[in-house]
Amino acid sequence: MSDKENAFLTWLARWEAELPSLELAAAVAEPARAALLSVDLVKGFCYEGPLASPRVASIVPNVVDLFRRAHSLGARHFLLTQDAHDPDAVEFGAFPPHCVAGTSESETIDELNELPFASLFTVIPKKSISSSIGTALGTWLENHPQVTTFIIVGDCTDLCVHQAAMYLRLRANVLGQTDARVVIPADCVQTYDMPVETAEELGALPHDGDLLHRLFLYHMALNGIEVVARLK
Repeated sequence: MSDKENAFLTWLARWEAELPSLELAAAVAEPARAALLSVDLVKGFCYEGPLASPRVASIVPNVVDLFRRAHSLGARHFLLTQDAHDPDAVEFGAFPPHCVAGTSESETIDELNELPFASLFTVIPKKSISSSIGTALGTWLENHPQVTTFIIVGDCTDLCVHQAAMYLRLRANVLGQTDARVVIPADCVQTYDMPVETAEELGALPHDGDLLHRLFLYHMALNGIEVVARLK
């Protein structure tokens, strides 16, 4: 790599390490105007199946704690966009078959379902890495125009989380919502890791989880999304 590339990667690591924290109470100061959006926290990405990742599972305690604290502050909008693929999904040409609708892989993780306020959850099935294309998310947003703050958690940072965050940020830009906020707590999002050696053995594309997590946090921040270390 060139000195320029090395300099940027060094800066990027420092940027991530120095991310500020944000008070959760400030993010949900007006609970009726805030929503928590969980992306793909299903069993098939946390605990079972070909795409389950211990890196993704590691954020579950942080997410559950965030949900609990947000609810205690008055938050009542909890959206769960989740993979629920057809058995012959076109996406399976890029990724191994996963999270087929009706299987346990497509189910919300127990840690969220067991929360005492789980009845408030709005589950939105999706058939691609997008939470907005061909889903009910757009209709929900139209029916809840007062909600302008979105806190996004889940996986993967560089895939479905990035897609959801960019959609909400760009939608707000187009609508001229100057008070809109899209917040990403870095300790509540994660992506998978596949070293080069493993990828070569499987005939797959390698995926450096640490680097791509960091790069896509940066890309979201570059587009006006609030990336913070945590919501304390």
